[in-house]
Amino acid sequence: MEQLNKSAAFGSFGGYRQGVKKDNIQAILMLLPMLIGFTLFTIYPMLWLIRWSGFDYDGMTTAKFIGFDNFVRAFTRDSHYWASLLNTFYIVAIKLAIEIPFALFLAVVLNSTKRINSFFRTIFFMPAIVSSAIVGLVFFLMFEPFRGSVNYLLKAFGLIQQNINWFGTQWLADWVIILASIWRSFGTNMIFFIMGLQNVPREIYECAEIDGAGVWKKFSKITLPMLAPVMRVVLMLAIVNSMKMSDLVLVLTNGQPGGKTEVVMSYTFKYFFSYGAADSISQYGYAASLAVITAIILGIITGVYFKATKKSSDLY
Repeated sequence: MEQLNKSAAFGSFGGYRQGVKKDNIQAILMLLPMLIGFTLFTIYPMLWLIRWSGFDYDGMTTAKFIGFDNFVRAFTRDSHYWASLLNTFYIVAIKLAIEIPFALFLAVVLNSTKRINSFFRTIFFMPAIVSSAIVGLVFFLMFEPFRGSVNYLLKAFGLIQQNINWFGTQWLADWVIILASIWRSFGTNMIFFIMGLQNVPREIYECAEIDGAGVWKKFSKITLPMLAPVMRVVLMLAIVNSMKMSDLVLVLTNGQPGGKTEVVMSYTFKYFFSYGAADSISQYGYAASLAVITAIILGIITGVYFKATKKSSDLY
């Protein structure tokens, strides 16, 4: 009998192992298309960039290996790259300081199942599905100095006497970029916040109301703490996506005036495709080195952000 029980137990364990092995194979097969795509369109381009960052290569002549000269050039002789990086930080900081609270406010207001709220959610989310190039073109036409609708409305209401050249100074042009970027992306963050709010148990608010908590008390003591994990993800995605901004700037200002509104990705893009760069010939090697430097900076920012927010995420 004891031998029979051992055989039955071994048979059950063998069947369990076979089932686990079968599940693993199925999981691998399901993940395989994504892994192939990730390898072809993410890993390989990254390796391509790292490789060509050590070459002087224009896409036509024979590539010449120059080691770290491209990186030395970026750190010692290319002040425009660092100016574009600082301008990127400036735009991202102001954009997020306005966009995140605005998206959170709309999420709190529209967090119900009423049909009218569903309508406004759709309206506010629609800019997120529009191409960045289209958004840039629309805002350029709106803020066009001589025939733009913004100057026309300001003059019609008597707020200005003469047209404002919105793209004539870095300060004004950067603010046009900020407004265009906020308009395009605040709807996505609003949807994330609404999803987070819908996971907060309603009973917590009801208990707070019984205890006499007001609107601000409930928001600061319940809503914000419960949204902390969602806020962490939203901020990270917003920072990374904003740092990668390029096509919006290329269409809206193209770095003007005098390259002062250039952002780091549009600056790198121009060296890849000789689009308004200092030379009329593409510089794949140098552009690749700029892309590598930018990727390292983004990686450092991401690591610092996760380190800084780890303590708060451990609380929830």
